[in-house]
Amino acid sequence: MLTLRVRVVAPSVVAACAVAAVVGCNPLGPTGGPQASDALVRVDQAGYVADGTKTAVVMGPRDALAGAGFAVLDVKGRSVLTGRIGPRTGSWNERFPSVRTVDLSALTAPGTYRLTLTGTAAGASPRFRVAPARELMAPLVEQNVRFFQAQRDGGEVVAEVLHRKASHLSDRRATVYETPRFSTDGTSLEERGLTPAGGPVDVSGGWFDAGDFLKFTHTASYAVVQMFLARREMPAAAGLSAEAEHGVRWLERMWDGPTGTLYAQVGLGAGNEGIGNDHDVWRLPEADDALGTAPGDRNHVLRYRPVFRANEPGERISPNLAGRVAAAFALAAQAETEPAAARRRLDQAADVYGRAATAPPGGALVTTHPAAFYGEDSWQDDLELGAAELARAARQLGDERAAEWQRQAGAWARAYLASDTKGTLGLGDVSALAHAELLGSPDHGGQLSDALRADLRRPLDDAGDLAGDDPFAAGALYTDFDAVPHTFGLVTTALLYSRLTGDHRYDAFAARQRGWALGANPWGSSFVIGVGEVFPHCPEHPVANLAGSLDGTGHILRGAVVNGPNGADKFKEDGFMRGMRACEADQGRPWSDFDGRGARYVDRVGAWQTVEPADDFTSTALLAFALSGTGTGHR
Repeated sequence: MLTLRVRVVAPSVVAACAVAAVVGCNPLGPTGGPQASDALVRVDQAGYVADGTKTAVVMGPRDALAGAGFAVLDVKGRSVLTGRIGPRTGSWNERFPSVRTVDLSALTAPGTYRLTLTGTAAGASPRFRVAPARELMAPLVEQNVRFFQAQRDGGEVVAEVLHRKASHLSDRRATVYETPRFSTDGTSLEERGLTPAGGPVDVSGGWFDAGDFLKFTHTASYAVVQMFLARREMPAAAGLSAEAEHGVRWLERMWDGPTGTLYAQVGLGAGNEGIGNDHDVWRLPEADDALGTAPGDRNHVLRYRPVFRANEPGERISPNLAGRVAAAFALAAQAETEPAAARRRLDQAADVYGRAATAPPGGALVTTHPAAFYGEDSWQDDLELGAAELARAARQLGDERAAEWQRQAGAWARAYLASDTKGTLGLGDVSALAHAELLGSPDHGGQLSDALRADLRRPLDDAGDLAGDDPFAAGALYTDFDAVPHTFGLVTTALLYSRLTGDHRYDAFAARQRGWALGANPWGSSFVIGVGEVFPHCPEHPVANLAGSLDGTGHILRGAVVNGPNGADKFKEDGFMRGMRACEADQGRPWSDFDGRGARYVDRVGAWQTVEPADDFTSTALLAFALSGTGTGHR
């Protein structure tokens, strides 16, 4: 078992342990484990913005913490800030019946520090930095980009990232199949065979969706949109522009303009006894190209991957896909420096958007096949986003269609506001991005603007109510999927609201939520691989598991965002598969010591419920970090 020692002592000792939680290194010596008071200190391990709100969290016995103080030490061991720990915010579990906060906002001098407890409690935090916003956030954005480089498929891989090799070259001439029937829960294919429907088509490139090798238009377009929005904030971020362009080029392959066909997916994610699927075999992606298979063989679809359509040729396109793909193309047009290329992409965006099924039959939306992989209820927000980006691109190019698209964006915004499917920023709801783009345009105004601002506040106020009842002030549910990406969605929404309105009421909330995802949580782990001293070492990811390092150093899936804690009732199945390299990491004591309130976290390959990374998780964090680094929302 891998053992991560997260408690930090003198910086010189920590340096000898290679700072990054090297496996087997115990800076406390042979005694190890928690201090006598069993108190633990949780901080934002990525660091704190110098002029922003800074909150650490302490958990431990009630009596010990009741009389505890703190000291902040610099790299030379000098005390630079002291005080009493803050009031009790609640109980986490039986081992840690008292949770209290520490306000570090007075610490503004850039540097590297650690927080130690004094008085009736003993404990120390991992090291953390204090620095200007851009200095802290730009490296995080660049690490997120590195994850997408690891996710690349096709011939344009980045070889120095996890030793990647070209993969799925058969996607250059792929066969299109009729959409098959799947079980309601999405676990099995209900067809005896797949029915060819066309091709060959070139769907090579793009990104793997998550800890598998499937490629989805639904998730890729979401990620591309967020990358281009982040590029506005940090155009100099290393690799960001190139990665956004890589993603949009694949979307262009998935759009067949002459026939009016949008392809939704490459690969099969649910099979049956006769037909294999991507989730059956744990392997490196290039292994698929070496398979010797013939039609009818169970694993034939691993090498010669099927392509499924989002719509029949020339028919209307599911509005959620039409809106977000159009937005991706329009944002790419806005980023173009060559007018002819910008107009081509604008026309692509207009074509896709114009084919949206604005009255989807029965409200059914196309996301993936099977649909159970990624459910979605809202779609007016996607069309609002698509129209808003079309208007922006047209305005930039002097295209007379700008005013009409602006009008349509407003109409779709009103339709979304009147719907009963409103959610929080994430893969299934892009309303925060759409509202912000509309509010940021030069010709918005009136009652609609007031309503859009109010709707940006809606998820923040809801999350604030949750945070008020949680000892760690978490605004997302620990006990459901996507706690970490939802947290980054809240951070993004809060920062957009602050920028667009000048109202800074949610700035401290945004900083607290970002800190929760980066270490100020019950488990004391950052949920972004490679960030901080304690982070996931054993992600549910074949390339990281088979080609990377398992000790948290060297070749790791740097920048990947994982699901994080999940409901304990969701661990009924063990995802360990034949072919996996066994990997499990903890902090010198079981993660279960830190579980509470029905939530569980495990850093073990096979625990897809907590440590599987995904494109949409990471792109949401990327945008949150980019916005956090622009100097807004730090009060």
